[in-house]
Parts: sequence; C-alpha cells; structure tokens
Amino acid sequence: MSAWPVAPEIAESAVAETAWKGYVSVIVPIYNEVAHLDELLQAIQASSVRKEIIIVDDGSTDGTRERLRTLPRIEGITILCHEKNYGKGAAIRTALQYARGEYVLIQDSDLEYDPQDYPALLRPLREGTANVVYGVRPDRAKRGLRFFLGAKFLTHLANLLYGAGIHDEATCYKVFRRSLLSSLSLECQRFEFCPEVTAKLCRLGEKIQEVPISYNPRSAGEGKKIHYSDGWMAIWTLLRLRFVRRSRLSQRLNGNETPPFPVAPFR
Repeated sequence: MSAWPVAPEIAESAVAETAWKGYVSVIVPIYNEVAHLDELLQAIQASSVRKEIIIVDDGSTDGTRERLRTLPRIEGITILCHEKNYGKGAAIRTALQYARGEYVLIQDSDLEYDPQDYPALLRPLREGTANVVYGVRPDRAKRGLRFFLGAKFLTHLANLLYGAGIHDEATCYKVFRRSLLSSLSLECQRFEFCPEVTAKLCRLGEKIQEVPISYNPRSAGEGKKIHYSDGWMAIWTLLRLRFVRRSRLSQRLNGNETPPFPVAPFR
C-alpha cells in the first residue's frame, strides 16, 4: 500500500527545520546605540555557537539605522527596521517572524551582557534538560540600588504568583526553544516582555532553568533606557496574567503570520 504524498510546502518546511537544527537565532533589539553597534556585533560574532543574528532597529534617531545600512552584507545577519520606536517587546515579536534557528536567544544592545556566555546558556537546551533557560546576574547592587531592588521585587512577585522558583526574572539573557516561544500569544511592546514570558511559561507548566552569567551594568547617564513606568508595567503584567484564562496564553501557528508592527525596507 503506497503512502499518501507529502505536500510540497510541508516537505520544504521539514528540510528547513533540519537545516537549522542546533542553531540559535540571536535577536538583537536596537534603539539609539550607534556608539556601541560595531563592538556589539563583533562580540556576538565572536561567540563560538552556530547562530544567525536578527537585528531590529526600533526607530533609532541617533544614526544607528544609517550605520546599519552601511554594513556589508554578511550571511547569517538579517537587519529589520521599525518605522518608529515601539519598544523592546515589539522588536522581539517582529524578529520572531524571521527566526529560523532551533533556539532563540535575546541579546540587549547595551553591552551589559557578554555573548561568551552563549554556550553555557544553550547547554541545558541541547542536553534536553530544559526548554527555557534564564541567565542569572551576580547578586549584588553594582547595577544601582534602584534597579537591583526593582529586579529583586519582580523576582519575588513572580515566585509568589507563579511558583517560578527563579532568581532573576528581569534578566535579558533568556533562551528558548523557538517552537515554544513562537507558540506564546505575545502582547508586549516595551520591557514587559520579560514578565509576560515568565508568567505565561509558568502558567503553561514550563520549568525555567537558570545558569550564572557575567554582567557589566551601565547607568542611565550611559544610555540605560528602562524607566519607573516600565517597573509599574512589569508589576501589572505579572498580576494581570495570573488571572487570564489559560487558553489565551498560547496561539495556534499556521505558518502565515505577518510581522505585528510595520517594518521598513530591510535586508
């Protein structure tokens, strides 16, 4: 008895998934970072892991976009541009539509986090012991007492509301199986990406694994962009999602999703 024929689009999708198995899609939201752009890209490229880099310029006005346009075409680097500034969460959601790797890693553009930590972050996923990994920053107030205590409070709130059992909810370094992150119904636009994914993953029964990372914080004067209002939004996000119906936390994927925010010409 002959087998049913496989639709061409399904076969192509399977081949593509196999080709990108083991790769990590490094998502880099950027806003007004022209002074650090070259150093950031060099640091990411120097990491030894197999990767693609997806850069989303989120409406920069300091020359970042113009600098990105002058970069030579490099295989494995995709550059996207938002028409205006929407926020970190919006940039991540746009980049997800173009990610092809088996894993997704979030990389801030401010050089606070070291891409040399990629292998340690990816190890639990590659060994099959986790579907999501958070990088835990050193437990000291080097980043400034306000940011340190704010992050501590958000971590305790996530543990209280969701039983997350984590030590650094607000860390940038979050790594996921792409299939898992893409299945979440994301709503974030700014820095509430972190509490949103934490809340939804915990509600869906995912266990977050953690690994220690290095961290070199910078001050608001050096360009740190998070504000008090983002802290209040993070608290509200954790509280709100505790009571949202579980069926609304994830989405069905049909392969025809379009970027949620307008994207200007890119390469």
